[in-house]
Amino acid sequence: MARPLHPSACPCCNPGLMLLSEAFLMPRRMFLLGAGSFAAAVVLGGKTEAATPDQNQSHLAQANRFADAIYLNATVITVNDNQPTAEAVAVKNGRILAVGDRRTIEALKGSTTQVFDLQGKTMVPGFIDPHGHLFMQGIAATVADLLPPPDGTVNSIAKLQEKLRAWGQTPAAAKLGWIVGNGYDDTQLQEQRHPTREELDAISTEVPILAIHQSGHMGAVNSKALEMANMTAATPDPAGGVIRRQAGSNEPNGVLEESAMLAILGVFSKTAQIDADDALSLVQQGVKAYTRHGFTTAQEGRSSKAGYDALLAAATTDSLPIDVAVYPDYVNAPDAHTWGMGSTYQKHLRLAGIKISTDGSVQGYTAWMSQPFYKQPAGQPADYRGYGALTDEQLIDRVDSAFKNNVQAIIHGNGDAAIDQIMMAVRKATEQHGKGERRTVLIHGQTVREDQLDACKELGMVPALFPAHVFYWGDWHREMTLGPERAARISPTRSVLNRGMKVTIHTDAPVVLPNAMRISTLRKTRRDRSKWASSPILPFFLPIP
Repeated sequence: MARPLHPSACPCCNPGLMLLSEAFLMPRRMFLLGAGSFAAAVVLGGKTEAATPDQNQSHLAQANRFADAIYLNATVITVNDNQPTAEAVAVKNGRILAVGDRRTIEALKGSTTQVFDLQGKTMVPGFIDPHGHLFMQGIAATVADLLPPPDGTVNSIAKLQEKLRAWGQTPAAAKLGWIVGNGYDDTQLQEQRHPTREELDAISTEVPILAIHQSGHMGAVNSKALEMANMTAATPDPAGGVIRRQAGSNEPNGVLEESAMLAILGVFSKTAQIDADDALSLVQQGVKAYTRHGFTTAQEGRSSKAGYDALLAAATTDSLPIDVAVYPDYVNAPDAHTWGMGSTYQKHLRLAGIKISTDGSVQGYTAWMSQPFYKQPAGQPADYRGYGALTDEQLIDRVDSAFKNNVQAIIHGNGDAAIDQIMMAVRKATEQHGKGERRTVLIHGQTVREDQLDACKELGMVPALFPAHVFYWGDWHREMTLGPERAARISPTRSVLNRGMKVTIHTDAPVVLPNAMRISTLRKTRRDRSKWASSPILPFFLPIP
């Protein structure tokens, strides 16, 4: 059971193993669970410190302390080691008044108290996602859904084309001026490859098309999009990225990795017809995806200034029903520490720190490894190890700036070579500015080694791991990218706990759906996708009504 959090704890580095309750942070929601899925959401208060019988009796002595609402006949998971479960909850003025047995809580009933019989359902505090991308989740929920089973239906390039073509006929596509889809996974397509520009040209040669890979680190575009980005055979690969080429020539084949993908996204952001109302709608769609799965705190984990402004506008208009912690991209926004970093939420929004990315994804072969991949992708030499996003000097500069300005840095590193680079930069900044209470976070750490975990502990870093990879890409890592030995220990939560360290797990939404129960279950079972249909965890993969 997770322990209570310090009131100033930030969502990215909260202590505990599972996706954590927000109940000890501030007034929030609690959720009802039944039959393997969320049955309903109930607006409750925040603190779930157990109220003793004597304390509850003192409440009875105050007529104005009768509950506004009482929830009975439930299994209440308190996330409090001193009182792990209870039968009922009383609420007053949007805060939890008391938690305890039915008799004690019923004594708080007044003449205007509403009483709800939960009929044996389980009530839990709302969840925090320690790392994700709420704004991008809103985009994913709005554009063509290209996810493979079990979350979607796209298992072939023909199906991908069908989805994009259908979405291209919608009013949203007409207004946007682009055809966009999110979530395809080349490892799950029958062709076992990315779609090409020609296959996207078959949908349209007049409208730019962007198909975003499930990892978010790469994608495929048609010829029109390449033309708008001025990417030709003469265009060199950008630093920290790759423009994939057609066999036997330098002509782009439509598949873009890392910074090359970011260049296309830059063109998209400048040319797509998105107004303030559209941006607010994207925020709301992201919030909807999180709240339906029981989250009460989400993260915008690599925000642009435009994305932050959209969230700020949502907060200003009271359109954020959940808390959102924002971490701007500190490479593309090196002045982000001047935007008003603070330790408290204002209308559910908090500018919490900065984000730095040092490499790509393991499943996409763009993570930076210390040893070659198990089986190399087509066209790569036998010693191919992926690549980093930043030079040592660039990373040292960004981490040092974060430490100097005393803001929290969350740093993406999947490959162990990238993690070596992170440890080096954090160590230098620590030597220069002291350890402090910054709680620097290692995001993902897919292939983090034992010696690197020792360094994390020494430097006071918090690993935020991604065990959903075991399910979604476990068999791919075992057979293709990492091999059996390295794949067996991706996202090594037990290794972290054995050191007495804190660890969090996250969804990285929209890389995977923001489903707290699923992610928590996968952390425990470590089953891969090939076994999901016969698994007892199947209920956690069924759609939520």
